[in-house]
Amino acid sequence: MSLSPDELRRYHRHLVLPEVGEKGQSRLCNSAVLVVGAGGLGAPALSYLSAAGVGRIGIYDGDRVDESNLQRQVLFTVEDVGGPKAEIAASRLELLNPFLKFEAHNENVCAQQALEIISGYDLVLDCTDNFPTRYILNDACVLGSRPLISAAIYRFEGQFSVFCAPEGPCYRCLYPKPPPAGLVPDCSAGGVLGVLPGVLGSLQATEAIKILLNIGKPAIGRLILYDALATRFREMNIAKNPECLICSENPQIDRVVAEEMRCSMTMGPEVAEISVEELSEYRKEGRDFLLVDVREPFELDIARLDPVIEIPLGELESRFEELDDQAEVVVMCRSGKRSATACEFLMKKGFVKVSNLAGGILEWSARIDPSIQRY
Repeated sequence: MSLSPDELRRYHRHLVLPEVGEKGQSRLCNSAVLVVGAGGLGAPALSYLSAAGVGRIGIYDGDRVDESNLQRQVLFTVEDVGGPKAEIAASRLELLNPFLKFEAHNENVCAQQALEIISGYDLVLDCTDNFPTRYILNDACVLGSRPLISAAIYRFEGQFSVFCAPEGPCYRCLYPKPPPAGLVPDCSAGGVLGVLPGVLGSLQATEAIKILLNIGKPAIGRLILYDALATRFREMNIAKNPECLICSENPQIDRVVAEEMRCSMTMGPEVAEISVEELSEYRKEGRDFLLVDVREPFELDIARLDPVIEIPLGELESRFEELDDQAEVVVMCRSGKRSATACEFLMKKGFVKVSNLAGGILEWSARIDPSIQRY
């Protein structure tokens, strides 16, 4: 498809890029991208995909605009409060680029229809904020052979990667199963820096455009971590899991099924914290306590403290009885978020003395032992 004179003017800054040119821009204009979630991540991703000229964009979001969304979801205004996000987003984006086709669905992607839905698009952006949908999209993209560009944000930190590409891992290679209900804090309780989803959503759009144009090096097999407070990007390699439940040679999952879990909507007991300096003294004194690390195995391969009991957060519900509920327990993770959630869970299960390592192994590396690799 040749570009019209109006399109040639609109996309001029792309056309002068040798990596894009008229051929590449035509390719974008003939592409179709599905964006699931029109909120904090979806708003910037949709804006830049639309501005870039991606010809057909599907938007799935069953939520309505809430006043609290306006702090970060930049597609919406005060006049939109109470209205359907997907429909409003499509209307707003049509004003940005009338050459495109927007398909707005005021509903969430469900397991029963996920494969059929993604089949009409070249790739999928996961801009959601809940685990069940992340696993639905991952499994559908694996079974439907579609790249999945996934991002997540919390407070001042975010992460993203490209999953389900033939040569790379899927989301279940990184997180085999979602954490059980009750181990995930309330989706709104932790808060998020308003500009953070703008950074991560823009990166998702960047990866999508690179994949559609077949240029550059997409973040396949790499988890990119962003710390807004430190203005620092870190990168971790992710290998395909030979025992992955869905993308291995002997998968256990052959269809898309909804994972049963939900965000905890109640505040748990107050969690005591221990500083890295206090933990260092514990270790020097030979104090009798249990140090439990709830990170994933690949994270412990990068940086770890020994001796430690390794129980990934997602396995804690089925394995907490391995721990002595009368012992003093210190729980740690990368930055203190997952370990605080684990502490709440253990306290609800009757553990008498549980503390969260404030700042996690990042703080330990910064203040106690710089030789431990930060990531």
